[in-house]
Amino acid sequence: MIIAIDGPAASGKGTLARRLAAHYGLPHLDTGLLYRAVAARCLGRLDDEAASEDAARTLDVATLDPEALRTAELGEAASVVAARPSVRAALLALQHRFAAQPGGAVLDGRDIGTVICPKAEAKLFVTATPEVRAARRFRELEGRGEPATFEAVLADIRKRDARDSARSSAPLVKADDAVLLDTSTLDIPSAFAAALSIVEARRAGG
Repeated sequence: MIIAIDGPAASGKGTLARRLAAHYGLPHLDTGLLYRAVAARCLGRLDDEAASEDAARTLDVATLDPEALRTAELGEAASVVAARPSVRAALLALQHRFAAQPGGAVLDGRDIGTVICPKAEAKLFVTATPEVRAARRFRELEGRGEPATFEAVLADIRKRDARDSARSSAPLVKADDAVLLDTSTLDIPSAFAAALSIVEARRAGG
C-alpha cells in the first residue's frame, strides 16, 4: 500500500505521514528533506543550477539528518531549488525506488499524488490557513531557539505557497482523487484520526 500525502508548509502532513507509517508498519520518506539536503549542499551558490542538479544526483537518503535540515534558512532555500526541473528530475528515480519497496511506503511532499505516486492507493491533501501554519512554524522555530517573528514567518509561508503553486515543474496542486484534510482547527490526535479514517476508507474501496 502506498500512501501519498501532499500539502503546503506546516500543514501537518509530515506529522500525519510519520504516524500513518508507524501505524501500518511502512517506511516513510519526507521528500521535503531531499530538497533541503540539496539546498544545504549548495547554500553558498543557490544561483548555480548545475551545482544543485549535481547535489540532487549524488544524494543518499541514508545520510539525511532531519534535525539539522529543519531550519528556516534551509526551508526557504529548498523552495528555490525545488522549483528547478533538473533538480526534480534528478530526485525522481530516488523517490520511485523508495515507493516501490515491498509492502509499500508513505511519502509526503508537494507532488506525491500528482507526479511521484499517481497510482497510490490512498492520497491525502493536507492543508490549513496560512495564519495557522505560520503560528505552528513560529512555535517550532521558537522551540529551537531560532530568531523569528510571527510576521516574518507568515510572509515566508505566503511566499513559499506562491512559489510552490506557480512553478512550471510539478506545482503544488491537489490530485483529482486526493481527499482534502483541513487541519486548521484540529489537534494532532484529531487530525490523525481523520487521516486514518480516509486511508481506511480507501483500503475498503470507498
